[in-house]
Amino acid sequence: MSQSYTKLWIHAIWATKHRQELIDFSIEKRMYDFIWQELTELGCPVRIINGMPDHVHVLFLQNPQRTISDIVKQIKGSSSHFINREDLILEKFAWQTGYAAFSVSESQLDAVYYYGKTGQFDHLIPE
Repeated sequence: MSQSYTKLWIHAIWATKHRQELIDFSIEKRMYDFIWQELTELGCPVRIINGMPDHVHVLFLQNPQRTISDIVKQIKGSSSHFINREDLILEKFAWQTGYAAFSVSESQLDAVYYYGKTGQFDHLIPE
């Protein structure tokens, strides 16, 4: 094969610092829209973003020119900066240091997408 081809779907999860419930209905759409735009600009098309008050789930296609850790680091840093710059919450916003990332096979995309639409990802997030 003279060319390279990758298609790696990533389900990434990260939480607010100290698992504080800071993401409520008043900010989640703006935050999710910002994350969606940032991932798109990084060459990582997004299938779905959802979460709970203390964490976020994102299903995206990995840009093969970037590592998962670089992508998540960029998204977490830029989104926390956005939330603080826009004063979306009263206190200083920050994400926890770590994250979880899982590859998702094509055969499981619809299942992960369904869980994302219904907000039933909770059992997948590490403590």
